[in-house]
This record gives sequence, structure tokens and C-alpha cells, in this order.
Amino acid sequence: MTTLLTANTQVKLRRAAGFSLIELMVAVAIVGIIGAVAIPSYQNYMVKSSRAAAQSHLLEIAQAQQQFVVDNRAYASTLTELNGMTTPPDISKYYTVTIDVTSGPPPTFIARATPKAGTRQASDVTLTINNAGTKEPSDKW
Repeated sequence: MTTLLTANTQVKLRRAAGFSLIELMVAVAIVGIIGAVAIPSYQNYMVKSSRAAAQSHLLEIAQAQQQFVVDNRAYASTLTELNGMTTPPDISKYYTVTIDVTSGPPPTFIARATPKAGTRQASDVTLTINNAGTKEPSDKW
């Protein structure tokens, strides 16, 4: 009788030592569901973060343009004319920033950030701001 009891105890100890296949599959399913929700949310967050950086840069350009027009009675057609301003690498990686100028009268400009193809911003919108401070598209600002 003691031998049978010992054998049952050994079987119970062996079963308690690891995971069953069902337990493992449940854990994999839970991780998969969490990943399916978390990854798209993170990607959307990164797109919005890059867009906010581009918007900030466009606002800096607009402010520099206003000072430039006071000093020169015309808008700058390149970033380097604006006290050597350049597009930061974290923005230029995802956007192409350009300035379109018309001599007027009155002179006007449009600063534009166009998403680069093949980047995470490729599906994003083109952001613009003009000399009057109008930001397009207004629902993305």
C-alpha cells in the first residue's frame, strides 16, 4: 500500500512541475490579443507625434517669415534665408518642408510639410500655414 501511495505522489509532483499545452495556448492567445490592440495604437501615436513636430516647425517658419518681411519687405523663399533655419532631422525624416512665395502686392507665403512616401507618415495629410496664419487642414491642427 505504501508503494502505491508513493507512486501517486510522484505522478502528482510530476504534473505540477510544468504547463499543459492548453495553458500555454491560452497565454499565447492573450498576448496576441493585447498585441493586436497595442501595436496599432502605438503606431497612431507615433504618426500624431511626428505631425505635431511638423506643425511646430511650420509655426516657427511662419514666425520667422513675419520678422523677415518686416526687415526686407518680402518673404523668404528658402529656410536658409530665415537666419539659417533648417528642418530638424526628426521632421525631415518624415516630411519635406517647402516655402512657396508670391511677390504680390501684397507679398504672401505658404509653408508646406508634405509627408514622404515609404515612411510611417505616408498616409498622413499635407500640412500648410500661410502668411495670414491660416492652417490647413484645420481638423488636423
